[in-house]
Amino acid sequence: MIEIKELYKSFNSHQVLSGLNLKIQKGSTCVIIGRSGCGKSVLLKHIVGILRPDSGKVFVDGKDVTSLKDKELNALRLKISIVFQGGALFDSLNVAENVGFGLIEHQHIGHKELMERVRESLALVDLRGVEEMMPSSLSGGMKKRVALARAICIKPDIILYDEPTTGVDPITADSINELIKSLHDKLKVTAVVVTHDMKSAYRVADRIAMMYQGKIIAEGSPQEIQQTQNPVVHQFINGLSQGPITESLG
Repeated sequence: MIEIKELYKSFNSHQVLSGLNLKIQKGSTCVIIGRSGCGKSVLLKHIVGILRPDSGKVFVDGKDVTSLKDKELNALRLKISIVFQGGALFDSLNVAENVGFGLIEHQHIGHKELMERVRESLALVDLRGVEEMMPSSLSGGMKKRVALARAICIKPDIILYDEPTTGVDPITADSINELIKSLHDKLKVTAVVVTHDMKSAYRVADRIAMMYQGKIIAEGSPQEIQQTQNPVVHQFINGLSQGPITESLG
């Protein structure tokens, strides 16, 4: 479903992606781990064509995102949903309007069908009867669920999650992880999850890939990653203050 080949991207003199390669199979959940600022979110922006690489290719469902014209790129984006780190709900819109936003903007459907899709999406994330509530009235966990409902309302083929458990308590984070797994099983979507939360990574991933110095340096099942002999991966997944990552910074 997604294939990234020799991707390079720099901002001024700062090299962020340095020949990154990654394949993500259709229907799988791939979790991309790595330190804050290592380029995980930059990689997501390349998948949806928000950023263009200095060189390299990004293929989504067989199409080269880096060479698509605006009309073709917009058509491809309708198959992709993004769950942003902070939820990114519109403060001036109620829950129903937020969840249905993608349909309102890009698909011409009647109000009755729209509301059915909205209620169906909210039910999938265990929220009911909240359509008229405003984002300011929602808890942090509820905002995350509404953001998830908005992502699935357009019935995407791919969902990209940017740090989905950041900013919530451990119990809420665990419920978000369960929702990601449940939605994957029910909707059969391809998911890419960017996180540095290893508990979340182990819970939701089919495959885990670690980014370091602009490349994918290790990839495997959660069990394979946990048993890694790579010292960089070992330091990161165990949260150790001493090791090659911190030595390279010193």
